[in-house]
Amino acid sequence: MVVEKFSQNVINTGIFRLYIATGFFATLIFFVVNADLFTPLEMLFGIVGVTIVLKGVSNMMLSLIILLFSLDNKKEELDFKYNSEKIDAMLAEMSINDANASADKKE
Repeated sequence: MVVEKFSQNVINTGIFRLYIATGFFATLIFFVVNADLFTPLEMLFGIVGVTIVLKGVSNMMLSLIILLFSLDNKKEELDFKYNSEKIDAMLAEMSINDANASADKKE
């Protein structure tokens, strides 16, 4: 669940869409500037091909990020939260018991 949430957050940031869009427009500008060297069909295939390659590279980057994502830190963080909540509950119970004991002594 942690990995799915992490990968969904990475996808929702839009960094990969920005990467693909930047590559698309850079390729488009390249072909427009060099229009005398390429035919329109070559330009079309070049732009579509580069966009497909960039989409594949972005998917591989996401896969690598997920592969290298370490769950050990997240596990330690969850264990720490659980243990701190447990300790807080024990301290609250102990302070209630101390208050009850001191109230009983006064009576």
